Amino acid sequence: MTWLDTAGALVGFLLTLMVFSYLIGDNPLYRLAVHLFIGVAAGYAAIMAINTVILPRLILPLIGGNRDERLLALVPVVLGWLLLTKISSRLAPLGSLPMALLVGVAAAAAVGGAVTGTILPQAAASINLFDLRGEESLNADLGLHLVNGVIVLFGTAATLAYFHFGDQAQMAPRVRGWFEGFRQAGQVFIAITFGFLFAGVYSAALTALIERIFTLVDLIKNFLGSLLPAV
Repeated sequence: MTWLDTAGALVGFLLTLMVFSYLIGDNPLYRLAVHLFIGVAAGYAAIMAINTVILPRLILPLIGGNRDERLLALVPVVLGWLLLTKISSRLAPLGSLPMALLVGVAAAAAVGGAVTGTILPQAAASINLFDLRGEESLNADLGLHLVNGVIVLFGTAATLAYFHFGDQAQMAPRVRGWFEGFRQAGQVFIAITFGFLFAGVYSAALTALIERIFTLVDLIKNFLGSLLPAV
């Protein structure tokens, strides 16, 4: 282990102890560790933005690009300067255009990502549970396969029914009672989902905690092992 590795391990050891000091209450050491983490994360994000966006897509085209590349690079420059006008209350209306563009692009990316990355794949996966063609139709677990498909279909429909906030007064009393029970079943599925997510978060946190504890133990062992021959 080189001196650089040793210094990095010691810094990690000290920062871990500073974070663990929160167990005895909020204190300056914990706040210092949090500020360091936020500062390093912000600095890393700024460096990544400069190296992957500003330099290759803005600075370099303006310096060494052709006419089309320079004209295209002027668009984010103008929008960026207009966005900076939000600092001034008198010039703030000029920044409405880039703000509207940012919000619109972000909303479109979020909706498009949710549709293509979540809704459509989940719908296709739910439909495939009822696909009994091929080898699955000859499988001995055909009944279990159908049961899983029915549970997924029922849970999806019940969850969607839970988010139905329309007027139920026009429904027949019996239908309204069945629908209310269906909504309560959707609430159960939502609670189970949140429970799994909560357990997953805690499992990941415990895994990280165990990894840090083993790292600290290994560091202490290596440090003591380096001192014992000298003694």
